[in-house]
Amino acid sequence: METLRHIVVFIHLVGFALLFGAWAVEAVNRRYGVTRLMNWGLLIAGVAGLALAAPWGISYELNYVKIGTKLVVLIVIGALIGIGSARQRRNEAVPRGLFWAIGILTLLNAAIAVIWR
Repeated sequence: METLRHIVVFIHLVGFALLFGAWAVEAVNRRYGVTRLMNWGLLIAGVAGLALAAPWGISYELNYVKIGTKLVVLIVIGALIGIGSARQRRNEAVPRGLFWAIGILTLLNAAIAVIWR
């Protein structure tokens, strides 16, 4: 069971890497847009995160306040990506503040995962 949990953690990290990596590529190239890869990263990280929130195969108690906080941040990131995607479909520019918020909140979610015990 522990091996399966480690595999899910790995998949969760891949989702984060896709989301943040796609955002970083856009930022470095100064395109300030939302890509499908960001959507996929968000989906993968979210589904794997929810799987990790289930109390299966662990000998310690889960921190549900931390899990809830990370879920709220993930939902906000998803909303921002959705707003950015909708603007792009209408051939409007994604506001830079919205674009930067996606990256900052993604890093915040990773920081919460690592620092908050």
